[in-house]
Amino acid sequence: MKASAVEGAAEADARGGGVENHTRSLTRVLDHAIVVWLFGLALFAPLSIAATQISWMCGLALWAVRWLVRREARLSRTPLDYALLGFFILTFISALFSYDQTVSLGKLRGASLFTIAYLVAMNVRSRRVLRLLMLVLIASCMLTVVYTFGERVWGRGLKIEGVSSESPLAAAMFRSSDDTLTLTPIRSGDIVLEVDGRKVRGPEELAAALAGDGAVDAAAARVRIYRVEWMPLLEVPRGRLLDGQTPLERLGIESWSRGRDWRAAGFYGHYVTYAEVLQLIASLAFGLFIALRNKRGWTGALLLMALAGLSLALLMTVTRAAWLSFLLSAFLIVLAGTSRRTALLIAACVLPLVLGGYFILKQQRKVGFYDQSDQSVTWRQTVWREGVELLVSRPRHLLAGVGMDSIKRHWREWGLFDGGRIPMGHLHSTPLQLAVERGVPVLIVWLLLVCLYARMLWRLTRATAPDDWTGRGLALGALGGLIGFFSSGLAHYNLGDSEVAMVFYLIMGLSMALARQNRQESEV
Repeated sequence: MKASAVEGAAEADARGGGVENHTRSLTRVLDHAIVVWLFGLALFAPLSIAATQISWMCGLALWAVRWLVRREARLSRTPLDYALLGFFILTFISALFSYDQTVSLGKLRGASLFTIAYLVAMNVRSRRVLRLLMLVLIASCMLTVVYTFGERVWGRGLKIEGVSSESPLAAAMFRSSDDTLTLTPIRSGDIVLEVDGRKVRGPEELAAALAGDGAVDAAAARVRIYRVEWMPLLEVPRGRLLDGQTPLERLGIESWSRGRDWRAAGFYGHYVTYAEVLQLIASLAFGLFIALRNKRGWTGALLLMALAGLSLALLMTVTRAAWLSFLLSAFLIVLAGTSRRTALLIAACVLPLVLGGYFILKQQRKVGFYDQSDQSVTWRQTVWREGVELLVSRPRHLLAGVGMDSIKRHWREWGLFDGGRIPMGHLHSTPLQLAVERGVPVLIVWLLLVCLYARMLWRLTRATAPDDWTGRGLALGALGGLIGFFSSGLAHYNLGDSEVAMVFYLIMGLSMALARQNRQESEV
């Protein structure tokens, strides 16, 4: 009996060992699959919001399965973690008290993007993967830079000149948010980008669309134009082409050329989104370059080329807040990571970029850096005043806000956007938008989160070994990017832009992974 008992125990141990080996094998497969989706996250973040969110959700799903299989994944407990979770919990409470609860609860998906930071932080376990993720992110953003330069050389749309008063283009109408039609003639210098959702490559296509032959809506064509920094969708009457033999004569214009003086937007739909992402990734590249000891090798040359391309693309967005934010970011990185001699040398190199940026601003937007004749400045002043008035109008607004995106449905009763006379959207300020939509407590937690994250990054710049240039470069670049992100957020609602938020949380996750690895190494 003793022998049989021993044999039974041995058999049970063998079965248990087999189950344990199977669990370990499955865990390794899941670990590799999660890392694959992390690389998808880094690859697609500058390119496609849909592909990036698919990578994020697939990574989260696999991480959840891994926890069910192994149950070893434990979230760290630091003040930064409490601030992140508190920020989301208070946002959820605000959504429950929203004036438009359904819309606000739907926006929680965007608020949950902070989980990207934990997905990255808890599943990047080596310096090699950390380094490769950073390089993939920078290389992917360089693809958008190449596209931007190529698009500028090739041009797009039709830049028209000499529009006659009889031209059907001169009868274009703009439909405002309150459904009011206003005469908005397409004039000389405007770039016609699309007609009825299709890109325009020549005057023949534009004339054919306005002729009305075979059109679903014969009354008016929907024409997208670019005018300085405005891209309205205008309604142009069909069937009113002039007599003539050529498309130019029928359209009533003298000449056309390919448009080349728009603000760069990369693969995104808006130049501000592209500028914010460029600022974050350019800061990361600059931090890596500053931390690199031997800057004369291939690595230094490639980083310098990437930094130059990213900086030029940022200039081509003609976004003043992002420009200033990147300058602040670069100043902080230089201050924290180099000697005085190097700092003076870099400052001398930056000066031509500043002068070039001011020249581009005057050429493309026809305004100064701070110009009261610029509509984007007066719009901000208007919505900032209206936002503060809405915030203090009721104690409820101070405590829980009005709810995410509620202003898009209730702006009339709250008297926002100058009664509909300026474009409806958001409040052009991250702190103000958080306070109005989610309440002052959420704003306080957000400011605390920024401070705690900055403290963690500053400590990483001091604690990371000098020979670990990728780790130190990550800490420097993330710290500079954070300062740029926060300062630009004073004039833009960049946290509410999903493309920008995903890149921000991705870099945060890489920084948290670096901090976790440093702690583990110090314990060993």
